[in-house]
Amino acid sequence: MLPYIHIWRLNLPTFGLMLWLAAVAAAFVMDRGFKRAHIGLGKAGTDRAGADAVGMVAVAVVAGIVGAKLWHVIDTPIEFREMGWRVLWDSAGFAWFGGLLFGISALVFQGWWARIGGLRTLDLAAPAAAIGYGIGRIGCFLSGDGCYGLPTTLPWGMSFPHGIEPTLVPVQPTPLYELAAGLLIGWWLWRRGGKPHGTGAIVGEYLVLSGIARFLVEFIRRNPKVLWGLSNAQLASAGSVVVGAALIWWAATRRVSGPEEAAMAVEKAA
Repeated sequence: MLPYIHIWRLNLPTFGLMLWLAAVAAAFVMDRGFKRAHIGLGKAGTDRAGADAVGMVAVAVVAGIVGAKLWHVIDTPIEFREMGWRVLWDSAGFAWFGGLLFGISALVFQGWWARIGGLRTLDLAAPAAAIGYGIGRIGCFLSGDGCYGLPTTLPWGMSFPHGIEPTLVPVQPTPLYELAAGLLIGWWLWRRGGKPHGTGAIVGEYLVLSGIARFLVEFIRRNPKVLWGLSNAQLASAGSVVVGAALIWWAATRRVSGPEEAAMAVEKAA
């Protein structure tokens, strides 16, 4: 693990670096999705729908970071009692569900403002969100911030003696599992987004797949159990799966559309 990269007198946190790389990757993927759907700059160089994928991702990332930190503080009040308001500026402690909730809210608002449609924007953002989340988990792995799993005797178990939250015994490298899951989910959603689908189907699949992945990995993470033997993240993941399944069902009852029809709808709204 490598919590910091030392360049002269500068200590660059690897978590922050990977968060930045995750945002860049997500912006690239979402921008490609906008271009595939013919949303964005027109031939004359004017933004027909007021839509900028990179700007949307930047706003969603900031909102997600704020939400992840606030949710973590609410979820673990003992840290607030021990550290006070300093916990809000601590480089560790971010909750997946808070980031998801605030990030989705930011995208819905921006999609409505740009006259693309909130749900359509979430469909376009879903592959980027999955890939960005996976890359961001590399930051957790490099920094050793405590997001790893339970002790294990498996040959690929790893210890983090110099991590932000050190452990000397081999544990499950759960951030690497989530990296693999994020990239796989992102690849699947990208393929699905290029085919005709009802609005809401792609983000519905994202909520189901990412929810299942997080629910399963929590069994080997060291998060405390709060209800029915499940952690807070698992309860949130179960809710994500239910909402996603409902969206998939709802989208199946709607008219199927492809990228070209979405572009026509944007032009009419502009």
